[in-house]
Amino acid sequence: MTSVPSSTYRLQITEDFDLDAALAVLPYLDELGVGWLYLSPLLEAHPGSTHGYDVVDPGRIDPARGGPEALERLSAEAHRRGIGIVVDIVPNHVGIQSPATNGWWWDLLQHGRDSRFATFFDVDWAAGGGKVLVPVVGDDDLAEPNGPIGNLHVIDGMLGYHDHRFPLAPGSDGDTDDPRVVHDRQHYRLVGWRAADQHLNYRRFFAVNTLAGVRIEDRDVFEATHAEIGRWFREGLVDGLRVDHPDGLRHPAAYLDDLAGLTGSAWVVVEKILEPGEELPQRWQTAGTTGYDALALIDRALVDPAGETALGDLDDRLRGGVPPWPELVRDNKRQVTETILNAEVRRIARELARELDIEPAQAWRADVEGALVELFAAFPVYRSYLPDGHEVLTGAADVVRRDRPDLGTALDQVLPLLEDRVRAPSLRFQQTSGMVMAKGVEDRAFYRWSRLTSLNEVGADPDHFALAPVDFHAAMARRQERTPAAMTTLSTHDTKRSEDVRARIAVLAEDPAWWSETVEALLAVAPAPDPGFANLLWQAALGAWPLSRDRLHAYAEKAMREAGDRTSWTDPDPTYEKAVHALVDAAYDDTAVRSIVEAAAERLAGPGWSNALSAKVLSLTIPGVPDVYQGSELWERSLVDPDNRRPVDFELRASLLSDAIPPARPTGLDDPGLAKLHVVRHALRLRRDRPDLFGGYTPVPATGSAAGHVLAFDRGGAVAVVTRLPLGLAAAGGWGDTRLEPPAGRWLDVLTNRPADAAVAGLLDTLPVALLVREEA
Repeated sequence: MTSVPSSTYRLQITEDFDLDAALAVLPYLDELGVGWLYLSPLLEAHPGSTHGYDVVDPGRIDPARGGPEALERLSAEAHRRGIGIVVDIVPNHVGIQSPATNGWWWDLLQHGRDSRFATFFDVDWAAGGGKVLVPVVGDDDLAEPNGPIGNLHVIDGMLGYHDHRFPLAPGSDGDTDDPRVVHDRQHYRLVGWRAADQHLNYRRFFAVNTLAGVRIEDRDVFEATHAEIGRWFREGLVDGLRVDHPDGLRHPAAYLDDLAGLTGSAWVVVEKILEPGEELPQRWQTAGTTGYDALALIDRALVDPAGETALGDLDDRLRGGVPPWPELVRDNKRQVTETILNAEVRRIARELARELDIEPAQAWRADVEGALVELFAAFPVYRSYLPDGHEVLTGAADVVRRDRPDLGTALDQVLPLLEDRVRAPSLRFQQTSGMVMAKGVEDRAFYRWSRLTSLNEVGADPDHFALAPVDFHAAMARRQERTPAAMTTLSTHDTKRSEDVRARIAVLAEDPAWWSETVEALLAVAPAPDPGFANLLWQAALGAWPLSRDRLHAYAEKAMREAGDRTSWTDPDPTYEKAVHALVDAAYDDTAVRSIVEAAAERLAGPGWSNALSAKVLSLTIPGVPDVYQGSELWERSLVDPDNRRPVDFELRASLLSDAIPPARPTGLDDPGLAKLHVVRHALRLRRDRPDLFGGYTPVPATGSAAGHVLAFDRGGAVAVVTRLPLGLAAAGGWGDTRLEPPAGRWLDVLTNRPADAAVAGLLDTLPVALLVREEA
C-alpha cells in the first residue's frame, strides 16, 4: 500500500542551505507537526544554481547541495522521527548553460550525430544543416545573420567565444589556428542569440535556451536519467516524488508507468496545471497535482463577487480599454508563437511536411505555420493527451475555421496528422501547447490584467472572479472522491504572489470604491507612464508592505518586462523603465506617496490578516496533502521568483515555536505572525496524529444574519471553520445571531483549547478561524 504523507514542508536546497542545513532544522519541523520533507531538486545542477532545475548530471546528488552522504544523514534522522522525504525531479530537460559541466551535451557538440548521446537530445539535425545551432552570439559580434563571428578564439583545445567554451571535433584544429575556420568544422554552429526565436533546432524548456529537452520516452534515456533516483528507493532514502512539468514529455502517462515501476508505486504528484473544470487523465499513475487547482478554489472562496464590475471598470479606465480575458489570452498566445516560440511552430511545420512527403513551398509553409499559430492560440487547456482531449483539439480547429477561413485549406491538410496520436507532428504539438499557454498566459497576460491581481496566479483563470460556498463545497467533495491524496498548496517557488500578499489584495474586492480613490490619489502625486501597470504595481506593493526598496524594484522590472507591451527582456525601453522605477522610489522617498501607501497598507492589514488565516486553515484541512512552503508558517509576503526563494530564518521560527503562543488579534503592519504559526502547528499536528479525522467531506451549515460569512465543513471528525469577507462582516455589525450546525456531540476548538460555541460570535471571538474535534467522553 502506498504511503501517503499527512503533510509536506517544502525546503529549497541550495549551496547556502544544503542537506545538512535541512537536517539541522528537522527538530523544529518535527515539533511543528510536519509529515514529510519536500525537497527541491537534488541532482547536480549548473554551478551556482539556486533552484536546481538546470540539472547537468542526473547521475549523482549535487556535491554543492551536500552530496549522497548528506542525503543519507538526513534520511536516517527524518525516518527515525517518522518523517518521510519527497524529492522534486526534472525529467523534461537538462542544463546546458556551460557545456563543459554537462558531459552529455559536451559529447553531443563534439561528435554530432555520432555522439553516443545523440539520441538523448531532441535535435532536428536537418534544420541546422547537420549541426546543432547554439544561440549565444551577441549583436555586436554578428555583422549579418550568417556572417563571420567576432571574438572567437581557440584556447586550451577548445573553441572560445568570450567566456563561453565549446569542444572541438577530433582533428578539427590540426592544420589551422584560424578560429573561424575551426568553428566551421564543428558539429555545432554558434548563431546570434535572437535566432533562437525562429531557428533553434533543439527542444528546450519553454523559451529557455540553456535548458535542453531530453527524450525521456527512450528507455535508455529514462534509465540513464533515473538510475540515481531508483537508488534512492532501493535503499529506502526517499519515499515520494514531485514531477516537474510532465506536459513537456512525449508520453506523460507512459512515463508515470515507468516511474511507478522504478519506485514501487510510491506517492507521486505532478506539476500539472488544470484549467477550470479540467481533470487529470484517469489512467495516470499519480496521486494528483501539486495543488494549484486547490489554490485557485481557496482564493476565490474568499473573494467578494460584488467587487467584480467596479474593479473591472477601474482597470478598463486606467488602461484605456481592456479586452475580455479570453481575447487577451488568445492574443498573447498568438504573440508568443509568432515570436519567442516560433522555432517550435516551425519545427512542427517541418515534421508535417515530412509526414506528407512534400517539399513545401514558401506559401505552404506560411499557411501551415499560420494554422498552427491559430490552433495554439485557440487551445483552451495546457495540452491534450490523445486520445484524451481529442475534442479539445477539434474544438480549437472549429474556432480557427470560424475566425480564419483563409486558413481552412491548410487546416484540413494538417489536422488529420495532429489527431493521429502516433504521428510525430501530433506528439510534438502536444508537447508544445503547454509552453504556449505558460508563456502567453502566466508570463504575459497575467501582467496585462490588473482587475484583482490576487487572482492572477499559476493554474488559475483571472476571469473566474469568486466562488460561492456551495460551489466550493461541491468542488471539495469531488476532490475527496477523485484525488484525496493530491497535494494542496497556497505558496510555491513559482507563485506570482505568495499567499499572504494575495490575502491582502483580495480585500480590494470588498471595497472597490476605496481602492479606486486610492489609485487615483497615487496617480495624482506620482504620475505613471502606464496607469494600468501602476494599478498592478501598487497592488503588489500594498500586498507585501512593508518590503525593501530593492525587492520592489526587482518586482517592477520583472513585471513590466514579462508584460512585454511597453518594454521587454530582449528590447528594454530605458525611458519607460526609468519612469516605472521612479514610482517605486516615490513610495520610499516622496512623503505624499509614502503616506498614501502606508495608510492603505494599514487599512488592508486587519482584513488581510483574517483572509490569510482563513486561507491557511482551508489549505491545511481540505481533502489532499497540505504543503507548507518554507517559512510560510509565519507571514509569507513574497513576490514572484526569485523573491520567494529568499533565505528563511528558521532560528526565529524555532524560538517562537518554543514559547507558548496564545492566539491574538493582529497588531498592524508589524504583526509578527504568531497567530499563523499557532494555527499551522495545531493543524499539522492534528493531521499527523489523527489521520482518522480527515477521511470524508461534509459541509457544515450555518444559520443567521451573517451565515454567508462563514465557511465550515466536517472532514470526518475534524471540523474547519473560517471567516469570509471580513470587511462586509464588520459593516453588517458582526456575527449577530449566526450559528453553526455541526454534527451531534460536544466539540473542542483545538486552536483555543476550549469548548466550541455553536454561536459563531463566541467561537470566533479570538481568531477568525476554528478547528474543532469531538471532546473525549
